[in-house]
Amino acid sequence: MSLESITENVDEAVSGFFEPIAKWLGEIVFYAVPVGGTDLPLIVAWLVVAGLVFTGWFGFVQVRKFRLAIDVVRGKYDDKDSAGEVNHFQALTAAVSGTVGLGNIAGVAVAVSIGGAGATFWMILCGLLGMATKFVEVTLGVKYREVHADGTVSGGPMHYLPKGLAERFGKNGKSFGKVLAVLASIMILFFGLFGGNLFQVNQSYAQLVSVTGGEDGAMGSSAGALFFGILVAALVGIVLLGGIRSIASVTSRLIPAMAGIYIVACLVVILVNVTAVPAAIGTIIEGAFNPEGVAGGVLGALIIGFKRAAFSNEAGLGSAPIAHSAVKTKHPASEGLVALLEPFIDTVVICTMTALTIVIANPASWGEARTDESIGGVTITSDAFETVLPWFPYVLTVAVLLFAISTVLTWGYYGLKAWTYLFGRSRTSETVYKSLYTLFAVAGSLLTLQTLIDLADAVLFSLAVINIIGLYLLAPVVKRELNTFLEYVRTRKADGTDGGDGDEDDKDEEPAEATV
Repeated sequence: MSLESITENVDEAVSGFFEPIAKWLGEIVFYAVPVGGTDLPLIVAWLVVAGLVFTGWFGFVQVRKFRLAIDVVRGKYDDKDSAGEVNHFQALTAAVSGTVGLGNIAGVAVAVSIGGAGATFWMILCGLLGMATKFVEVTLGVKYREVHADGTVSGGPMHYLPKGLAERFGKNGKSFGKVLAVLASIMILFFGLFGGNLFQVNQSYAQLVSVTGGEDGAMGSSAGALFFGILVAALVGIVLLGGIRSIASVTSRLIPAMAGIYIVACLVVILVNVTAVPAAIGTIIEGAFNPEGVAGGVLGALIIGFKRAAFSNEAGLGSAPIAHSAVKTKHPASEGLVALLEPFIDTVVICTMTALTIVIANPASWGEARTDESIGGVTITSDAFETVLPWFPYVLTVAVLLFAISTVLTWGYYGLKAWTYLFGRSRTSETVYKSLYTLFAVAGSLLTLQTLIDLADAVLFSLAVINIIGLYLLAPVVKRELNTFLEYVRTRKADGTDGGDGDEDDKDEEPAEATV
């Protein structure tokens, strides 16, 4: 029996078993209600409302404290003897590596195809709101993290939900928090194996095949697929062995480099067509409020923009606090401020650059996609670059591969923390997980397992329901932590130890006492 027939049989068997489960859970998690002629998924509304609430609760912290966040990333308020494993910049890039990827390249193309150019406007708005949510969850992640005897750190919703709720609500809060923590761990682990690992490898392999001659090319055979899977698994396994320090070391170099190359390429397309920029911006703004040929009108463009942004930056899902919790700091809110930069980089900068490039280049495939929702994805983005840089699809392939690998690495770490919460931190336990994770990377190049991937998406977004309930209940804790850090910043300024160029708006902060 050939390898192709074996993998086909496995795909069919798995799909046959899990398809009813995936369909049932997907209908619940992504349940949509008709609004204004289009369907609004309630989970997207849940994430957007959280962003609105936290933006108001913390007084537009993503705007007023943006400069301070940059200063923290630069190391201006570092304390060398703080517990933790990585610095602020490394924690940020490790978390960004889990969100920046195919969603920014292919997902944006889908958004502007289905929702029109105006979806870009709403995508930016959702990214800005997500900055406040990310600030809240990461502050809690650092506040309630667990620092182990060997200096390693564990954090995330499986830690701040039970600890934080116990601290605020006593015994009942502790019991409720433990149930939520176990559920959160299971969801993170499941998505890590199938969405953060298998799917990323599968899609990056498919992109590689497409630029190397297709199924008849060098990588199109089952042997090529197996080789690619083993290569990725080996790279991921080696880096995972080094823990978050190793992952952060890789991502702190990889993500800025790849994001830089991608943004420069976008700028090249934009500058070559610089005379079309005003019209493109006008098209985006006009399309946001007066879209043409888009099902659902304004609301349709809004929902598509919000949906793609929510899927891209993961604000409110509880995943990013796991990476950020490893930061070296004594002030949880300092890393919360760093984390609010994450949706800005992911959605406001990279997603917007992709959308603007597509709108300005206006490739033929985009026009086709606007009349046929089955056409779209990375091909549109690639075609947009090709209008100016004929060779760039090959560079884009490298970017897709590296972004995918960085996502696999970060979700490997997320899954490890969920695994050890459920099964303990013994060497044997961690070895079993890392072996399992690398095997899934090999399987990713051979299997599609689309049903399991759909199930993983539903599982991850159901985590947002659990996580955001906890964020609402623990928001007063975050406010106290923010005021504590801002007082520390003011003290540093008064002592002249901050270099004298810190935030000037810290003097008008909230009172130290926080109320529900």
